[in-house]
Amino acid sequence: MAWFCSAQWTTFTPPLTASTMGMDIRYVVTSLTEGSAEHIYDTLYCARGQAENLIKLHKTQLASDRTSCRSPNANQMRLILHTAAYWLLWRIQQEIPKAASLATAEFATLRLRLLKVAARVIESATRIRVAFASACPDASVLKAIATNLRPAPT
Repeated sequence: MAWFCSAQWTTFTPPLTASTMGMDIRYVVTSLTEGSAEHIYDTLYCARGQAENLIKLHKTQLASDRTSCRSPNANQMRLILHTAAYWLLWRIQQEIPKAASLATAEFATLRLRLLKVAARVIESATRIRVAFASACPDASVLKAIATNLRPAPT
């Protein structure tokens, strides 16, 4: 196997990981001259992987790749609604307390545990109250999310 090396290209190896399946060696090749190898790996390479993971969440857990309507406008509207749902779930995920068990949950789990919940909604002139069942296991997480998403007083 031959490796092409040039003064324009930089090759570095990020930290190695080992598992029961053997060593996981990765190489990153870049033409960037600014920044250290660790900076390039942590901020650019890993960010690209995270972006791919977010796209995969959008497609698999929200079924946004399903465009089965005959009309392109209907498919576009469907994709817009899926993107709105994605944004809502991503925003909820960002506000979950880090100590909660749902802090690292996927969108499908968040949808089942936080959005598909029976509650009584009581509207008054000045506020909206949501009453959960006493056996609701995630009521404290829902309260924390609602508190964190509350708009700042004006």
